[in-house]
Formats: sequence, structure tokens, C-alpha cells
Amino acid sequence: MPAPRRHLRRVALPLLAVGLVAAACTSGGVVPAPRPGAGGDGAPGPPGTGSAPAATRGHSHAGAVYPGSGAPAPAATAADARTDLYKATRAGQLLPKVAGDPALVYVPNLSSDTVSVIDQQTMKVIRTIPVGNQPQHVVPSWDLRTLWVNNNAGNSLTPLDPATGELKGPPVPVDDPYNLYFTPNGRSALVMAEARATIDFRDPTSFRLQHRLVLGPQCAGVNHADFSPDGSYLIATCEFAGRLVKIDLRGEPRAVGYLDLNEPGKPSAPQDIKIDPYGKVWYVADMNRNGVHEIDGAAFTRVGFLPTGPETHGLYVSRDGTRLYVANRGGRLVSAVEPFPHQGADGSVSVIDFRSRKVVDTWTIPGGGTPDMGNVSADGTRLWLSGRRSNEVYVFDTGSGILIARIPVGREPHGLAVWPQPGRFSLGHTGILR
Repeated sequence: MPAPRRHLRRVALPLLAVGLVAAACTSGGVVPAPRPGAGGDGAPGPPGTGSAPAATRGHSHAGAVYPGSGAPAPAATAADARTDLYKATRAGQLLPKVAGDPALVYVPNLSSDTVSVIDQQTMKVIRTIPVGNQPQHVVPSWDLRTLWVNNNAGNSLTPLDPATGELKGPPVPVDDPYNLYFTPNGRSALVMAEARATIDFRDPTSFRLQHRLVLGPQCAGVNHADFSPDGSYLIATCEFAGRLVKIDLRGEPRAVGYLDLNEPGKPSAPQDIKIDPYGKVWYVADMNRNGVHEIDGAAFTRVGFLPTGPETHGLYVSRDGTRLYVANRGGRLVSAVEPFPHQGADGSVSVIDFRSRKVVDTWTIPGGGTPDMGNVSADGTRLWLSGRRSNEVYVFDTGSGILIARIPVGREPHGLAVWPQPGRFSLGHTGILR
């Protein structure tokens, strides 16, 4: 992805430095992180946290950061299979409040400053909505009644009405909204301020700042996350640091550890992250390593790695909860310095079986393509993905794995949302429901 589109502080990560870090980390443990401060953005943090701007507050992550390691974990057992985090997201389980929403796909076009709206039945663009500067993702709100367009460089969120597919109101000012999540209890919206290396906890309706979690260079490029089964913690990806961060959500949010995914001569760039239906293994897409890491979330250790395809990026659970669709964007790494530019269009979709933890199928794109982010249709029969460097949207038949449509949209389409979706509430991103 080209650097100007991300407007990030540049944090060099040469291969030599990666090798030195990995060589010095031999214990396989995870170093707990100290509590950072809160506040900033002109709003006070919660009581006792202070209100000084985050940029002026002292902040330290002392100590080394160790890579996780461990023997490959076994495949899911029958007991594991009785747990199902996605049981509320089966086909046909639309809540009454979303059942009447038109079946549309909302595509943020990063370089066009627009959202293309596609009719799921005709597979044609029915309208184009101007939004803010550099829209990155379209994110369903926790209560499923607003679709928020994350205008990253525009420092705003544009609300869309899922009942009409049109604008819902004026944009809401929010600092650096690269991505957006919601705590499972609905109390906070989490703005992934990627360029500032912070996660801003905000009121999910007004977006007033509740707490600013400053992560700093230890988590450069924080952008994607998922939540533990009980909502007590989340794990987020630090794309430009090649790490994961574990954040305790009980009480005041705090980082409690980092997990280094880098290896000598192999800088990692973790992207999307998704927990399996059993609440055991977390899958982490790594666009530099062309596959997914398997993480034991409770122990916060790496337990495996599955090669998938070039420039691994987005992760989506099948509607029956048995498989994980992995979007491989199809480029080769051309620089080991962030933002890790890639070139190429050898994109594909890998299918991972959750029970066996193996890649069981690969779907190709005739003539090539660059599949990035998206989601599964409400009935589970279609996988929709943006073609980031191809200026199009791909539609796959999930039964056959055949590409059934390529739909031209704006420039650099990114985190598209497929709506409506089954589920009780939204955790954010492109429509991750539970």
C-alpha cells in the first residue's frame, strides 16, 4: 500500500534491526507492558487518569519484547467444538431491526474520497456517495443502526443509514480514524488511530473521548483487533512493529504484553486478526510472511503458522462457522521498511478448516487481482472482497470457490461492508458480529 495513503510517522525497520531484536529474544516469554496514561484530544480521561495531552505525558515500555514460540497445538477436540462464538451469526438469523435493510455493499474508495454502493442482487453500483478524505473502512455500529465511514486523513466519521443506503447526517469529528471497533458490552467505540499509535476509547454514540491508550513505537501501525470470548481482553495487530499487543479491558484499559512476530531477516506485518469459534486460537494475517500465525490468546504465545498466499490480508468466518476465508492480496514485498510496499496481482483466497487447522482449498482469480478486505453475505453464499490495487470488487461463490463477478468501483477500494448481517451486535471493522 503506498505510503502517502496512510500519512503515518515513518518508523524504519531494516532487516538488520529485526535480526538483532529476534536474536536477543530467546526466552519465548512475553514482557508485561506498564500502564500508559490517558486523556488528550481536548477531553479529560476518566477520573484519576489526568487530562494532559498524550503527546506530553511520560510513557515508557521498559524491557525487551520477546517472540512467542511453542509446539503446534492440536486440532480442535469435540469438547472445543461445543463452544461456538459465532452461533448468533448463522444464515437467516437477522434481527428484526436489520431484516428490512436493503441488501447492499458499501465500498470505501481511499483515493476517490467516495463510497460506492452496490446492489447485492444485480451486482451493480447504484450510487456513489462523496465522503471525507481517504475513507478506509465502513463499520457497522454496535447497535447495528449506523454504518460509519472512517475518513482517515479527513479526521471524521461519516454516518450512513443502513435502512436507506444514504447519508444519515453530517460527519462527526474524530482524530485519525483508520479503523473502528466496539467493546462487546457496547460501552466504548475503539478508534484505531494508526498514525498516532493510540487506541482512543470513545462514547459509541457521541464519540466523546473516554480514555486514550498510548502505545507508541512498541505498537507502530496499530490497526486491527479481536476480542476474547468473555470480552475481558483484546489482541491488536501492530503492523509496522511486527508485533501483537494484548490489552486488558477490565477497568481502565491497559497494555499487558507484546508478542513479537519478527524473525531474523523476516520482518512481519500483521494485518487482520480473528479468533476461532472455540475461543482458543487466534489467526493473524501477515502480509510480509504470506500466511497466518496461530496464537494461543490466553497464554499469548505463537503455536503455529499456516502458509496461504502472497500478501495475506483479510480474515472472514464462513456463515456456518466452520471455515476461515483468507484474502491474499497477491503482491511481493519490495521493501523491508514500513509501510512495506508490495507489487503484483497474484491474489487468491485460502480456506482454512477450523477443526483440522489446515488449508483445505484455494480460490484463484482468473487474470489476477488484489483481494483485500470485505465480508460474507447474510446467507453465506457470497464472499465480497475489495480489489485494492485493481479498483474493483470481487464476488466469490462460497460453495464452488468460483469468482462470479468483478465490479468496477473507485480508486483503491479498501474495507467494504456487506449489509445486512446476522448477529446480536457489531464488534466493528467490516462487520464482525457476534
